[in-house]
Amino acid sequence: MEEAAAGIISAPAAPSPAEAPRGGGVLHVALIGNPNTGKSTLFNALTGMRQRVGNYSGVTVERVEGRYRDADGPVVLLDLPGTYSLSASSPDEEIALAVLTGHADGIGLPDVVIVVVDAANLERNLFLASQVLELGLPTVIALNQVDAAEAAGIRIDAVELTLELGAPVVPIVATRGQGLDVLRSAVRKAIALPRPARQFELPPEAAAALAPLEARLTAAGFSESASGLESLRLLAVQQPGRHVSHVAGLEAAVAKARARIEEAGLHPTSLEAESRYGWIAGVVDNAVHRSRDGARTITDRIDAVMLHRVAGPLIFLLVMAMVFQSIFTWAEPMIGWVEGLFGALGGAVAAALPPGDLNSLIVDGVIAGVGSVLVFLPQITILFLFLGILEDTGYMARAAFIMDRFMRSVGLHGRSFIPLLSGYACAVPGIMATRTIESRKDRLATIMVLPLMSCSARIPIYALLIGTFIPSVAVAGVFNLQGLTLLGMYLLGTVTALLVASIFKRTLLKGQTRPMIMELPPYRLPRPRSLALSVGHRASMFLRKAGTVILALSIVLWALATYPKTDAAPGMSDEQAQEAALAHSALGRMGHVVEPLVAPLGYDWKIGVGILSSFAAREVFVSTMGTIYGVGGDADEGSTTLREKLRAETHAGGAVVYTPLVAVGLMVFYVFAMMCMSTTAVVVRETGGGWAGARWAAFQFAWMLALAYGSALLVYQGGRLMGWG
Repeated sequence: MEEAAAGIISAPAAPSPAEAPRGGGVLHVALIGNPNTGKSTLFNALTGMRQRVGNYSGVTVERVEGRYRDADGPVVLLDLPGTYSLSASSPDEEIALAVLTGHADGIGLPDVVIVVVDAANLERNLFLASQVLELGLPTVIALNQVDAAEAAGIRIDAVELTLELGAPVVPIVATRGQGLDVLRSAVRKAIALPRPARQFELPPEAAAALAPLEARLTAAGFSESASGLESLRLLAVQQPGRHVSHVAGLEAAVAKARARIEEAGLHPTSLEAESRYGWIAGVVDNAVHRSRDGARTITDRIDAVMLHRVAGPLIFLLVMAMVFQSIFTWAEPMIGWVEGLFGALGGAVAAALPPGDLNSLIVDGVIAGVGSVLVFLPQITILFLFLGILEDTGYMARAAFIMDRFMRSVGLHGRSFIPLLSGYACAVPGIMATRTIESRKDRLATIMVLPLMSCSARIPIYALLIGTFIPSVAVAGVFNLQGLTLLGMYLLGTVTALLVASIFKRTLLKGQTRPMIMELPPYRLPRPRSLALSVGHRASMFLRKAGTVILALSIVLWALATYPKTDAAPGMSDEQAQEAALAHSALGRMGHVVEPLVAPLGYDWKIGVGILSSFAAREVFVSTMGTIYGVGGDADEGSTTLREKLRAETHAGGAVVYTPLVAVGLMVFYVFAMMCMSTTAVVVRETGGGWAGARWAAFQFAWMLALAYGSALLVYQGGRLMGWG
């Protein structure tokens, strides 16, 4: 494999033996690169997905660390946020710069830096690489995707590029594992190599103007090389950043340097870009050879259709419709199998244990509560599978491009689309992904509406209600009504999110939206192993939640639904006795307290209890229903499923509780309601923390709950007026 990678382009000679790293023989390596360069793929390939996820000290930027072992000992790999430069204009970029300059709390300077560059987009990627090289840290350039570059007629001489950059360049294909052994060896040996330095020259007037600023930074603890890079960065930014807050007299020194540069007829804000790209152009001319300039690639030909002004949005809607159709069509047989499995398990446990509270706890509390949620794992897994395919093929970035025009029309930044789309899986990483949005007002607007995107936690609710009360009939001979209903719930949340964001951007968060510039990666076939690992990781997170939060809440709900007990009145049937015992329990009393609030929505007290319990986590609604309808019943292999029990539920007068209208109104309520403690906690942190963050989170909770209640009321009462009740 290594020979295959090296054969694509020339490889440099091996560096000399390494010096000892810091940290008692453990080599600390930082991994950095532009988005879409394959940085995460390389991280996973090196570490084998053995990673630890946390936050950097004092901020909410995710910190991902992994480990691997080479012939000389253990290596700790820190995956820095993807960034196009070290300008520190966003929280992600600020963290990357702080780590590489030794100003990140609790993190020392890395022993070695790996810069991942895309061989097919070398010129743009070398901007960040040259900035990192200028810091003077031992650096290795991982020249990734050389196979794609060669297919596009681009051949890079790695020996020449090594000489130009002053750092080893290792050709790799991370998706295939090619070149990784050479890369590991180069990383270990990089410590002993001469430190890289600035390769380009500034105009003499600019160099003289920056000298006092560089001296001030050096006196404050920056290395000489880092001071040079930092002085250029400070010329172009409005907010210096936390990592330079300790430098005395910084603002005055920067202002003086800017004034002198302007007096020389130069532009301070573009000085670095002009000088650096001028040097990069020479590097590329010497090291890159193109065999077919201007030839249309396969990606270009596909994009001509996928990004068409008319066809592009239609294809996007068709793709989404296919995803939601598949969630029901493919998952239904598996759901029936899982239902049967838990039914048989409950029956076996009920038969093995003597009647009593322990029997009821395990069968009605644990198995009925947790099992009612796990039944929908197949649908959640299918959703994660499709999201992974869309991301791996490169279509996700195209979706953001397609939606950019519409996003800007409602006042949102085009970069908001990726976090919003991530919200389909989970709002927590989606909210954290808003850190790539530079404008604080755009970021806040996105965070405020992101929980309206239907996350995977809503799928058990949608699947239960749609599968139970929406008939499985064909529409237009192609689509299934259940799949279209699910698509409608997702579209309802998405469209409402954009409309509410538009209101925020015109009132509370009024401000100018910047145009979006983003890279469209080439189309690639999904990697089965990587896709399986990603889907498995997300599914395991859902299982862990079911085994912890939902399990604990199921036990609590069982206790509330069981105690205090009451004796059945003479002459009562078993069903009447069960209903009376449930109404007398603590849970029943709570339900009857909230029943007047939910009755206008068409809900009974049991649904009210389900809503109350799900403020901790939405999917707990299904667990609560499973517990409520399981307590007091006889469980065996012939027991009715939760869906059958819901269809049979009636009011005291004999009218059915759940109608299609009630089910739709309940789904609309869950589309809009903010019911996730984890999301609320992340909103508090991402909107500033402390009292300021708590106010934003409280505001979000209030307006979403009001919208949920009002919309569900409108659906139910409006439907009754139209005779749909």
